[in-house]
Amino acid sequence: MRHGDKIKNLGRTASHRAALLSNLACQLIEHKRIVTTLAKAKSLRVYAEPLITRAKADSMHNRRVVFSYLQDKEAIKELFGVIGDKVANRPGGYLRIIKLPKRMGDAADMAMIELVDFNEIYGKEAKDGAAKKTRRSRNTAKAAAPTAAPAVEETPATEAPAQDAATEENA
Repeated sequence: MRHGDKIKNLGRTASHRAALLSNLACQLIEHKRIVTTLAKAKSLRVYAEPLITRAKADSMHNRRVVFSYLQDKEAIKELFGVIGDKVANRPGGYLRIIKLPKRMGDAADMAMIELVDFNEIYGKEAKDGAAKKTRRSRNTAKAAAPTAAPAVEETPATEAPAQDAATEENA
C-alpha cells in the first residue's frame, strides 16, 4: 500500500524516474514547450520549477546544484542565461500545463507543458490590452458608484411635482 506516499512513481524505479525527469527538464529548457503525458507533465512541473527558481540568482553554487539534477551543460547555459533573465521578476508559476486530446494508440491523457514567459500568443494579448484588472480596481469602481447615486435621487424629485400637480387637479 502507498499510504502517505506523495511521490508519483510513474511506474519506474527511482533511478529511471530521475533520468526521465532530468531528460524531460532538459528538453523543456531547450524547446520551451514539450508534449508528454499528463502524469509526466505534472511530475515535471514539481521537478523543474525549483530549478528555475534557482536560475533567478546566477551563482556558482546554484549552477552546481542545478547541474547535479540536469547533467547537461547546454541546458544550464540556457536556463541561467535566457530563462533566468526572463523569469527574474516572476514570483513563481513558471510552467503552464495545457491538456490535449487523448493519444490515439493507448488513449493516454496527453498534455503540453510550456514556460509561461515564452508563449508569444498569450504575451501579445497582454501587451495589446490594458493593464491587468485586479479585484482592487473593481472595488474602486464600486466606490465611484455612490457619486452617481445623487443623480439618481434627483430624478424622483422631478417626478414628485408632477404627481403633486395631478393630485391638486383631483382635489
